[in-house]
Amino acid sequence: MAVFANTRTQYQAGSAASRIATTFALIVNAVVSWNDVRATRAALSRLTDRELDDIGLSRGDIEWIARR
Repeated sequence: MAVFANTRTQYQAGSAASRIATTFALIVNAVVSWNDVRATRAALSRLTDRELDDIGLSRGDIEWIARR
């Protein structure tokens, strides 16, 4: 008996609606990420130097922490 194995991945061409939905999801994710960074930066910026020191941070760490 002969066996035929197809190991190639078949990619289906996405519809226009699928591409639009994917693009929209990427945009929404980018906006959500941006807002998370903005909110984290704002919350840490409101802390006093003493409070930042209590949690092991300095003012210079805020941007780095916000973008992690």
